[in-house]
Amino acid sequence: MQKQQGFTLIELVVVIIILGILAVTAAPKFINLQGDARVSALSGMKAAIQGANTLVYSKAALAGKEKGDATNGTATLDISGTTDTTDDVNIVYGYIKAAKTDLEAALDVTFAAGADGVAAVTDPVTVADWIIKADDPAAGSVKIWQAGAPAACSFTYTQATSSATPVLSQVPDASNC
Repeated sequence: MQKQQGFTLIELVVVIIILGILAVTAAPKFINLQGDARVSALSGMKAAIQGANTLVYSKAALAGKEKGDATNGTATLDISGTTDTTDDVNIVYGYIKAAKTDLEAALDVTFAAGADGVAAVTDPVTVADWIIKADDPAAGSVKIWQAGAPAACSFTYTQATSSATPVLSQVPDASNC
């Protein structure tokens, strides 16, 4: 009769433990789900601003306000068609002004003022998913983060000028988020 050869229970347990240690240490380096989710959320917000700007410009053109006033190209646009002025949007050369209240009205999103993904004032009643910092890096622009995101995980919206349409900076890659 032949003697059967195989692995002992101890050898199998040691192999399973080694595979477990490798999985715990190596898997997070290959799977950055949180960074990917933040990049997707930023891309969604960027697309929402682009879409809102298209609609606001169309409405401004229909109302004859796409050039704004003669001095600085600004105007106020009623986007709801009602007499309620709380949803009016300030526009610059027909596009949404780079300001917290105007972006909130056009996008129907709540922003908290702050920087680097952290709100300046924590209000337990109103929890905002998005953080906005005005005039960053220059006048007429805002920087937008998802709440809790690192400083490098943001994009910048610069309002229109007399010679250029609004500019949205590139969304960072997942390694920065």
